[in-house]
Amino acid sequence: MRTLRSFGVVAAILVLVFSCKEPDPKSSPDTRPNIVFIMSDDHGYQAISAYSDKLIQTPNIDRIANEGMLFTHASVTNSICAPSRAVILTGKHSHINGKIDNLTPFDTTNVTFPQLLQKAGYQTAMFGKLHFGNNPKGFDEFKILPGQGDYYNPEFITQKGDTTIAGYVTDITTDLTLDWLKNRRKKDKPFLLMYLHKAPHRSWLPKEKYYKEYTKKTFPLPATLFDDYSTRGTAARTAEMGILKHMTLVYDDKLTPETMKVLGLKDWNDLPPHLGRLTPAERASWDSVYGPINEEFKKLYPSMNDSTLTVWKYQRYMQDYLGTIASVDENVGRLLDYLDKNDLSKNTLVVYTSDQGFYLGEHGWFDKRFMYNESFKTPLLIRWPNVIKPGITEDELVQNLDFAETFLDIAGVDIPSDMQGKSLVPLLKGEKDKWDRDAVYYHYYEYPAEHAVKRHYGIATKDYKLIHFYFDVDEWELYDRKKDTLEIHNVYDDPSYAPVVKEMKQKLKDIREKYKDSDSLSNHYIQIYRDKGLIK
Repeated sequence: MRTLRSFGVVAAILVLVFSCKEPDPKSSPDTRPNIVFIMSDDHGYQAISAYSDKLIQTPNIDRIANEGMLFTHASVTNSICAPSRAVILTGKHSHINGKIDNLTPFDTTNVTFPQLLQKAGYQTAMFGKLHFGNNPKGFDEFKILPGQGDYYNPEFITQKGDTTIAGYVTDITTDLTLDWLKNRRKKDKPFLLMYLHKAPHRSWLPKEKYYKEYTKKTFPLPATLFDDYSTRGTAARTAEMGILKHMTLVYDDKLTPETMKVLGLKDWNDLPPHLGRLTPAERASWDSVYGPINEEFKKLYPSMNDSTLTVWKYQRYMQDYLGTIASVDENVGRLLDYLDKNDLSKNTLVVYTSDQGFYLGEHGWFDKRFMYNESFKTPLLIRWPNVIKPGITEDELVQNLDFAETFLDIAGVDIPSDMQGKSLVPLLKGEKDKWDRDAVYYHYYEYPAEHAVKRHYGIATKDYKLIHFYFDVDEWELYDRKKDTLEIHNVYDDPSYAPVVKEMKQKLKDIREKYKDSDSLSNHYIQIYRDKGLIK
């Protein structure tokens, strides 16, 4: 009996040992979900028809929402390009990852979620616009634009050196992405694919077929195009992003220096440098469309006043801005079609977002930076078949701070304790009872600098938004987000809102402590500007 028992024990141990061995990848392929992260640059949610169809139809981007989830309260922690991307990669606020603005370098000792996914067995690739750093960590392959990159015939940085590729940047980024999927994707491994568009970043150069189409369009004016900021403080009144005063006729609206000379106008006297990359044939086509626009302006300008000039500049802005988005939508469709046709969609999470929101004439502005809604809110659409029920709208407060944690969670990778966001997986699975966030935090640093938006931090709930502008001012603003959706009435000094102010200030204090931000850190970053000679 002892012999039989001993044999039984040994057999059980052997079964346990062999069952704990690493599975043979040939017999047990890794079935963790693939992740496709699509991000455009400065794509306001107002220019996605899943959010609003007043300006443009984006049927391919809308597919992600129709087949998945549309977030209505997605926001950023710092509405400016490179810092937003650093937050996405690290899962940490700007004051923690150190990338507070477009001027400071990214600290490459930061651990990013692609590094962790790569280490965990994911194949990783990045194509398009990263905006900072020439050698992103955690990628098996990358082809990225240097800095802002060019719209036409752009250069790309690769592991094998720089190369120039003929064509239009949005098409090329998609070609590179599809080439990787077709020819170098390892079918026995899950993948992280970051597909990052330059468009619709300034100076908004559309592809030929779209500038020929969109320059013929007229768009509805935003309700606050002629905002006079009478209920706001110094920050709104002094920002340098007004369509009338700060949008340039040459660089932005594509008038020629010759037109400016004829009319006796002064402006930036250079066309966008991207135009210098057009081939003679491409430039001839461009001139055949934008030449007549110049001639028309010469006739109209003598009778224009500030209002009519603002409207003219707004229409030119929308024609080119939305024309670049038309290419993005077309190419998102190409990628989605490939995933669908090659049996990849069912096990692939697809995310569409932007690095922040953007002003499309609201408050008379272009650009971003403020915590006001059009800049603070960012589009977020996620498709995950067999997990997300199609056609869901989610109104919980989420941020770009949450992407890293979400992707790690989906991959079954431990989330580092120093990451500051929350995995969105409970929301994606419809488990809202597991979501407990009631406020989000924001902090903008890049001042004094381009567009002159003052430093500020703040907190937003679904009902209210409290903002503190600091450094060379000390001003507070409070907005009732449900009663004042346009955010034109600052009620901070309204006695009836005194209890709200008190409550929101306490929430702000608590959330700053939670995320380890403070006035001393703000002063530290101000000192960095002084050390660089940017401020006295």
